Amino acid sequence: MPAEHVDLLIVGAGLSGIGAGHQFHAQFPAKTYAILEARDELGGTWSLFKYPGIRSDSDMHTLGYRFRPWTDGKAIADGPAILEYVRDTARAGDVEDKIRFGQRAVRAAWSSADARWTVEAEDVHTGAITRITCGFLFMCSGYYRYDEGYTPDFAGIERFRGRIVHPQHWPDDLDYEGKRVVVIGSGATAVTLVPSMAATAAHVTMLQRSPTYIVSLPSRDRLADRLRDLVPARLAYLIVRWKNVARIIVSYQLSQRAPGVMKAIIRKAAEKQLPPGYDIDTHLAPSYNPWDQRLCVAPDGDLFRAVRGGRASIVTDRVETFTESGLALASGAELEADVVVTATGLTMLVFGGIALSVDGHAVEIPKTMSYKAIMLSDVPNFAFAMGYTNASWTLKVDLTYSYLWRLIRHMEATGTRWCVPRRHDDSVTERPFMDFSPGYVLRSIDDFPRAGSKSPWRLRMNYLFDVVMLARGSVDDGTMEFGVGQPKPGIASDPAPVDLAS
Repeated sequence: MPAEHVDLLIVGAGLSGIGAGHQFHAQFPAKTYAILEARDELGGTWSLFKYPGIRSDSDMHTLGYRFRPWTDGKAIADGPAILEYVRDTARAGDVEDKIRFGQRAVRAAWSSADARWTVEAEDVHTGAITRITCGFLFMCSGYYRYDEGYTPDFAGIERFRGRIVHPQHWPDDLDYEGKRVVVIGSGATAVTLVPSMAATAAHVTMLQRSPTYIVSLPSRDRLADRLRDLVPARLAYLIVRWKNVARIIVSYQLSQRAPGVMKAIIRKAAEKQLPPGYDIDTHLAPSYNPWDQRLCVAPDGDLFRAVRGGRASIVTDRVETFTESGLALASGAELEADVVVTATGLTMLVFGGIALSVDGHAVEIPKTMSYKAIMLSDVPNFAFAMGYTNASWTLKVDLTYSYLWRLIRHMEATGTRWCVPRRHDDSVTERPFMDFSPGYVLRSIDDFPRAGSKSPWRLRMNYLFDVVMLARGSVDDGTMEFGVGQPKPGIASDPAPVDLAS
């Protein structure tokens, strides 16, 4: 029996995949698509993580889809509200009927002779393999493992008599009311957990090896509140979205060009919200510059309020060993704990772990180069959704949709069946895919494709630049090769674009 065929196969039913399905159908109602989702529910991150206080660390006017206004009052939204927004989007676009739940994409093989991918999906419950073919493969699986978080090998961890949990696998039966909690970590998850748990715990300590920049933002957007009753929802959303984009760009550019000024701004804001004499240099002044790692957001200063009120504290030290009743630190101090939360990071996974091959040859992803941070060199009809590290994820993903739909329309108009980016310019040198230094990235960056030193291979965390390049720029740019028959193997020798009209 022949495999089912669709025009577009999307892998992942999270924020990116649902948006892709919704918009692909809106742009190409006559074309077919399907979504493979390894879990039994949609929502990705927002249905997986259940820890207390789970929320966005970006405002929803930029994390929300460009095509679907965020109308809730809270700009910094909690996880359940975001999940409902994604579900509503899926319902509005009839996307749910296209999702194959419990199907993990494990292999994808491109055939140049047929100009199509054959994708093998494993049923996560039975192990059965099914095959589906597609003209274009779009990976919307994010960049981390859903079944495994990262926990360092802590000495003596087996001796601890209390409860140890990782935020990625939060147990339903965890009772921390009136108990002493230590949260190990200083990233966005820890900054979210500490004030939330401090509301009912006896005390919560955030134990960090080194500080993180933490900024307070209002949970509601004043301009959005004012516009809500004055102009149509879509216009209000657009105005606030661009206002927040401008804020993000200014913050990032100031951090890059005048990091000392940005440090001073962040420090002064923290001083106003903490007790007099608080040791900011030890606990809130990182050794790196702002935006070398992502800034952490404290909505309405909730973390600072918890520290100021004595319900939470920050300790900057290293774990020497777990003890029966807590943790012994490198400084010689000890922390007593009933519950320890290891908010120690993610385990990254490239394209959901799928194995790719082109005409029988395995694709070694670290040997490919990322084209516009959307496609891979020498891999035909393949794209991936990857958001910004210095701004909302969806800002880049929305532009990725725009680019792919224009690319597909170009192929329709020219009667071509495949497209593939080729590295013509020998002067392009390799760079890391992410110019970003948190531990979870550094642990796995060698598994990712490379970026290049020049456009269109250079990775730019710049929304305005990407608006021009992805939403407006030519898709037939001399780097992208198009064709009807079998594509030339390897790197094309002729940098000139193919004459598609002949």
